[in-house]
Amino acid sequence: MPQWAWKVALAFSAAIWGGSFVVMKDTLDVIPPAWLMGIRFLVSALIVGALFWRTLRDNFDLSHLVMGTILGVASGSAFVVQNIGLDDTTPGRNAFLTATYCVMVPFFNWAVTRRRPEANNLVAAALAIVGVGLVALGDDLSLIMSGGDWLTLAAAALFAVHIVLVARFSSAHDVMTLTVVQLAVSALVALGTAALTETPPDPAIFSSADVWLSLAYLVLLSSCVCMVVQNLGQAHVPPAQASLLLSLESVFAVASSVIFYHELVTPRIAVGFGTIFVAVLVSELLVRRRD
Repeated sequence: MPQWAWKVALAFSAAIWGGSFVVMKDTLDVIPPAWLMGIRFLVSALIVGALFWRTLRDNFDLSHLVMGTILGVASGSAFVVQNIGLDDTTPGRNAFLTATYCVMVPFFNWAVTRRRPEANNLVAAALAIVGVGLVALGDDLSLIMSGGDWLTLAAAALFAVHIVLVARFSSAHDVMTLTVVQLAVSALVALGTAALTETPPDPAIFSSADVWLSLAYLVLLSSCVCMVVQNLGQAHVPPAQASLLLSLESVFAVASSVIFYHELVTPRIAVGFGTIFVAVLVSELLVRRRD
């Protein structure tokens, strides 16, 4: 496939992920967050593992198991925290606060590689703080951040850690093998959290066609298709461009939330969302000129 086709595929994945915020918000009304993530990742691991079983058979070893487990713990924790947060905020706020991971990545990468952030990363961080402040503060400057909003920011930090680890591990490992292990471990993290903290969902809910449609969207599209496309696409598209295309997820999420969830976006919150998106653009596109 030519590079432009991979770019289109990444943008399509961002659109699917953007729509998933509304799907998950509705599904959380009947399935607790950790149980939902556990079901999603377990079925996804089985499907992707079956599709790529030859690759898994040829590459699976202790190193892939250990690295995939680390990725799975980071990814599983991020998704569980994000979805617990989504239960106490709107899809649009959840999506844009999650998008701040793009700004966090250079700083976490600094801790791992000792590569200092560029000037544009510092500007992006400042813009992101302003954007979150516009979202968080009411017209009377009172703090209106819910517990779900704070959990979403924590999830963004976990997603940033996961991205840094993927870049660290993928060069010396088979990406699809890591993906299968990551999905399986993410399922274990979510199901373990669910068993300790949540009541299992009522089996009667699975008689609803809407629940099955939501699970099909989350498992087949959001997990199986998008995670495979993301991992393969990032091998063919430069990292900055790939991250920018994937960050469109937040834009699609707000559009879906306004259309389907009837989320009210006030002018101040719209400016906050826009400032966060500009921060992502600055972080991914503007690079300091070197002498």
